[in-house]
Amino acid sequence: MGEPAFSFESYVSDRLGLHEEDEVYCIPYQTNSCKDPNCSKQHVKLSTAVVCKHWLRGLCKKGIKCEFMHEYDLSRMPECYFFSSYGECMNPECNYIHIDPNSSSKECPWYNRGFCRNGASCKNKHVRKKLCYNYFLGFCPRGPDCDYGHPKFNINPAREISRSDIIQKPSNLASS
Repeated sequence: MGEPAFSFESYVSDRLGLHEEDEVYCIPYQTNSCKDPNCSKQHVKLSTAVVCKHWLRGLCKKGIKCEFMHEYDLSRMPECYFFSSYGECMNPECNYIHIDPNSSSKECPWYNRGFCRNGASCKNKHVRKKLCYNYFLGFCPRGPDCDYGHPKFNINPAREISRSDIIQKPSNLASS
């Protein structure tokens, strides 16, 4: 038993050429393979896309050239400016996301050590700190109580490499 259909649905799709869901977004663009400069589809990376805040108010002037989504999706709404800036939003009908800064993701341990290979796509928070010049020059008298940034060199014991994990070069091969 399929979905119920109205008698005029075939007329709408066949004669008028209207479909329930047209492809709005360029599928080849998702894998960076769209080479058409005059592509009629919208070029948006759907994995990281956020709804266009101008489109929500009917003011987006870019149309299909916009790098944000033009569809109403509550899970991809942009962050509320007032809530992120002032900690509260006075609009009871606000559609934007209200992210509590205290409950959001934890700090990235790799970024705190100095480098995170995930960069901006990291799921954890990258908190910038000013460099401690005393630590940079060799010694900080405040130690762990310092307000400025010290790189943390503690490595997770599960990530330590033992001597037996290193593959040795066979002795019968000549070194170059």
